[in-house]
Amino acid sequence: MSAAAGSPSTGAGASVVTFGETMAMMSSATAGPLQHARTLNLGIGGSESNLAIALTRLGTDTTWIGRVGADSLGDLVLREIGAEGVRVVGIRDPEAPTGLMIKEHRTSSDTRVWYYRRGNAGSRLRPEDIDPELVRAASLLHVTGITPALSSSAADATFAAIAVAREAGVPVSFDLNFRGKLWTAEQAGGVYRRIIAHSDLVFAGDDEAAIAVGAADSTGTRLSPLELAHRLVDAGAGQAVVKLGSRGAVALVDGQEYTRDAVRIHPVDTVGAGDGFVAGYLAEYLRGEDVATRLTTAVTVGAYVCLSSGDWEGLPRRSELAALGATEPVSR
Repeated sequence: MSAAAGSPSTGAGASVVTFGETMAMMSSATAGPLQHARTLNLGIGGSESNLAIALTRLGTDTTWIGRVGADSLGDLVLREIGAEGVRVVGIRDPEAPTGLMIKEHRTSSDTRVWYYRRGNAGSRLRPEDIDPELVRAASLLHVTGITPALSSSAADATFAAIAVAREAGVPVSFDLNFRGKLWTAEQAGGVYRRIIAHSDLVFAGDDEAAIAVGAADSTGTRLSPLELAHRLVDAGAGQAVVKLGSRGAVALVDGQEYTRDAVRIHPVDTVGAGDGFVAGYLAEYLRGEDVATRLTTAVTVGAYVCLSSGDWEGLPRRSELAALGATEPVSR
């Protein structure tokens, strides 16, 4: 059987390698001003580890690589990711602490996050932390735009890993994942374009895509999500998926346009939904499923994340996907 459009011929034995910063996370247990919270929950969060956990729950073998401090919060990060079945390559850094983020549920629909990451262990990732043999043996390498924003050494690690993957013929997946607290849109845009040119799959919100390829055409008319997807492909992406949150998603694969509505839910916490969306798409991509199936699983996984507090705790197992009833068709 031939692989579906834009898919590798990998099948059920596919494996993914990803790397990045994961921090300890403290979050208020109830809605309201953080300064009046009497208790805080302790957990972890990080885009790449969120994705690694999501892929593992969906049946894809995944390896996460990252630096943490030689401290109790580092113990927490490595334990939690490993407990989800992810292969963990954790580098303990005795000279820097594990990063911390604090999440406030100001109201039931308004979540705010503060990051305490300057000089932390995760930002000190460097090329030698990423074993090239792990990348060469993978079915796919996944990177995000967060890692190169952390430090020059983390940026070097990102480009070194991509170079290994390209030389070995391993597909590269890139989620732009812009973080305005780490760098400016202008700084990010140049790096994004460098990575897009070497990526087989590119994921971006419409605002993030605009950072990389522009928000408007020559007449000043704002580009539609599908037009942004076309520009991402023109910039070198093998295929492009533009995430639209509650509006669903669009994709451009092998010259064919696709649109997918979001699953209708009443969200509890939307943080981490984008990571779940990407994992859902990649899990089906690696199984050789068609684009419609990839998008349906993507919006379903993203919806599940929104139905509970936490960046990753609500991620579904494959056996749970049908329960949410994502039945709206994908249009072409």
